[in-house]
Amino acid sequence: LCGCCTVLVDGQAVSGCLYFAVWADGKAVTTVEHLDADGRLSPVQEAFITCGAFQCGFCTPGFVLMTHELLKANPDPSDEDIRHYLSGNLCRCAAYPEIVAAVRQAAKAVGTKPAGTSAGR
Repeated sequence: LCGCCTVLVDGQAVSGCLYFAVWADGKAVTTVEHLDADGRLSPVQEAFITCGAFQCGFCTPGFVLMTHELLKANPDPSDEDIRHYLSGNLCRCAAYPEIVAAVRQAAKAVGTKPAGTSAGR
């Protein structure tokens, strides 16, 4: 497994390649395209762009969705937490330092959002 096909089903990350479509019946399925709010990129998406946390882009959706899930569970992760949580995702271009930097930046941005706002659906 590489994590590239990650989607969120009812807020939980799953590998799309192993998740039967029938299991998603009646559930909320979130893809990287649905993390925006009112046409604005989520803090995670913005951080990945700002930090250049991608090269070919193949793995980016999986990393963005896993980061979104990580920050909901742990809004202030350590570098070790980030590396452990994202260890199931593979980047063939080795943009790992930029990915960790993007997660740190997104954590800061999410932590400074006013109460009652949402980064996604």
